Amino acid sequence: MIKPLADRIVVKPAEAEQKTSSGLFIPDNAKEKPMQGKVVAVGPGRKNDKGELVAMEVKVGDVVLYGKYSGTEVNVDGENYLIVKESDVIATL
Repeated sequence: MIKPLADRIVVKPAEAEQKTSSGLFIPDNAKEKPMQGKVVAVGPGRKNDKGELVAMEVKVGDVVLYGKYSGTEVNVDGENYLIVKESDVIATL
C-alpha cells in the first residue's frame, strides 16, 4: 500500500459515469474526470513555521471532493489512485 508523506492524501477516485440520467451511454473519450473519491491513506501532516506538526483534517474513509486537475495519478497493483495535497481537497461529503 502507498504511505503518503507530509500533508498528502491517497484517494481512490470514484468511477466515471457510464450513462446520462436519460439513459444514453457515454463513450470513454467523452467521460468527465471524476472529482470525488474515498480517502484510503493519509500522511502525518505538515509542519508550520515553528516546526510544529499540524494534524490533518481528513481521515481514512472520508469521501472528498478535489480540484479537477489536482494531484498525481498512480497505479499500484492494478488499482488507480490519486495522490493530492490536503490543500487540494475542496470539501468532505
